Amino acid sequence: MTRVAAHSRSRAVAADYLKLVRQFPLRPLRSAREYDEAARMLDTLVLRNDLSPGEVDYLDALTRFVEDYDDAQHPLSELQASPLDVLRHLVEQHEMTTTDLGRIIGSKGVASEILRGKRELSKAHIKALSAHFKVSPAVLF
Repeated sequence: MTRVAAHSRSRAVAADYLKLVRQFPLRPLRSAREYDEAARMLDTLVLRNDLSPGEVDYLDALTRFVEDYDDAQHPLSELQASPLDVLRHLVEQHEMTTTDLGRIIGSKGVASEILRGKRELSKAHIKALSAHFKVSPAVLF
């Protein structure tokens, strides 16, 4: 890559990154309100398949701040539970069946496979589950 091309590429990455920073500045989360705003921003980014390198960097950093807040505020995160453990806990806590979970993610069969550990959560599943249970998508990654 030529020096000019590398310079213009880094400028484009910086512009994408800075655009997101202006929408929601990257800094440690200190309140439930900031956490909710961060979760909304994560929701807008996590399902996109066309993120630029700058947007990916922003998503990685924001995810870290959300995880740090979760670790500090929520005992479930302190246990360092896997996404499957978190999902099982949420299902149990809400007294849900596999059929109930299937309604949220779109398939009882897929829900069963996920709960048995035979299938991973997709981005679409994570989005639906985080919205339903009102948790950060980060706890299901």
